[in-house]
Amino acid sequence: MMKKIKITGDSTIDLSSDLLEKYNVSIVPLYITMGESSHRDGVDVSPEDIYSYVSKTGQLPKTAAPSVEDYLKLFTELKKEYETIIHFNISSEFSSAHQNALIAAKELGGIYPIDSRNLSTGTALLVIKAYELAQQDVEVEEIVKQINDLTSKVEASFVINSLQYLYKGGRCSGVAALGANVLKLKPCILVEEGKMNVGKKYRGVYNKCLETYIKDKLQGRDDIILDRIFITHTKCDDETIELAKQVVLECQPFTEVLETTAGCTVTNHCGEGTLGVLFIRK
Repeated sequence: MMKKIKITGDSTIDLSSDLLEKYNVSIVPLYITMGESSHRDGVDVSPEDIYSYVSKTGQLPKTAAPSVEDYLKLFTELKKEYETIIHFNISSEFSSAHQNALIAAKELGGIYPIDSRNLSTGTALLVIKAYELAQQDVEVEEIVKQINDLTSKVEASFVINSLQYLYKGGRCSGVAALGANVLKLKPCILVEEGKMNVGKKYRGVYNKCLETYIKDKLQGRDDIILDRIFITHTKCDDETIELAKQVVLECQPFTEVLETTAGCTVTNHCGEGTLGVLFIRK
């Protein structure tokens, strides 16, 4: 007998291998291009490879969406075992991944690509919710409806320690990067309506900035769903991560605080020492 619903996502969802296994999620990797060679995010390239490449060359790798063929290959294989597939993509404002998934889904049928309007574990929050609904035997159309309704309630943001990678990627000017460095500014990047915007700029030592940022996001609010929150980061030290967990739980009694390291795509945009808290509003 065929199993009913399978959840899949692209590699930008940034779930750890343990969580991928727990929620039975299969991944379609994006591509990371370094010079002339192309690598699959999380399969044959890691964030450490990106740091090394940037350090050696001064250049930033490029990212590319999975092809229609990549999606067809995974979906075709999974359709042998599952009746339907719900697939999650990084916001269509950031990548053509969702568009390519739609083309593949149309060819095969029984596949529901969702534009998360988000990135990283902002998307992962929706992935887990879809899995939980599927476990409750909710019909696929109802799951898709509920998830699409939730996309606008995901709150995702990150504080960036250095603007070096944003500058190399052409997302901020050299003057802005230099000014931020001199003034010790740590900008908060917000994901809003599927796009990235710059929010508040924190000033000072990174850990102190993070503490203020987390309090700004969580303190005194009664509109947050408290079942889980992600702390997602790029190469932060243990002290920083422990501080983030402590401040999160001082602000709100989350049932589950999940820590994950961001994959290649987020690393490639933000560089080392980026940390965010991601959760869902009521």
